[in-house]
Amino acid sequence: MSPTVGKPLAGGGPIMASDVLVVFITVGNPDQAYRIAKAVVEENLAACVNIIPAVRSLYRWKGELCDDPECLLLAKTTRDVFPLLEARVKALHSYEVPEIIALPVERGFQPYLDWVLENTRSEGR
Repeated sequence: MSPTVGKPLAGGGPIMASDVLVVFITVGNPDQAYRIAKAVVEENLAACVNIIPAVRSLYRWKGELCDDPECLLLAKTTRDVFPLLEARVKALHSYEVPEIIALPVERGFQPYLDWVLENTRSEGR
């Protein structure tokens, strides 16, 4: 089964599963999670954002071990829209260095991948 369909991306090639990204974003509280999720979906920078309301993060920051409650956002977007999503999240985020990590989708239900493409648009597409 081919992961491609005949819908071109901005670069001209057909959509492939790996053109869809899942972006991990951590935030400090549910209000910020909702505000960021709502903005990026309304602005078509992500087709969908899941909000996982309670994760515990252990990390080193400025030489200190930190242990904090956070919310995790899982945003579905496309490779060509990611730079716009990243810039918007950075503008809305309260952290000095926010976690914004994009992972490619290896495989997926083709109608869902098509839906992500149809609902995630960049300028000129």
